[in-house]
Amino acid sequence: VQLQASGGGLVQAGGSLRLSCAASGRIFSNFGMGWFRQAPGKEREFVATISWSATSTYYADSVKGRFTISRDNSKNTVFLQMNALKPEDTAVYYCARYRSGDIYTLRSYDGWGQGTQVTVSS
Repeated sequence: VQLQASGGGLVQAGGSLRLSCAASGRIFSNFGMGWFRQAPGKEREFVATISWSATSTYYADSVKGRFTISRDNSKNTVFLQMNALKPEDTAVYYCARYRSGDIYTLRSYDGWGQGTQVTVSS
């Protein structure tokens, strides 16, 4: 599967952005999907994940209540709606396909593509 994240940009604190991740290749709807982010000088970290049927979602504590992950299997796309953005949300955001194991761990995912930069100004 090939994944391409988009929708990033520059936004003021308190603003919103909606990221999209388009998938191509193997059947998208059979897999859970996740969003991760990597800030400069930091390790890539878990943000959110959604099951293949969209019945289950999980979030990092740092984004809970502000971010919402969703998916449209008819369009092979997963979304991350980000509200009430903070400067500490500044990072490159990546989407990936869940394969197995701990849903919060990078090694449980594959299909990493190019990320999209999100910059939140104070």
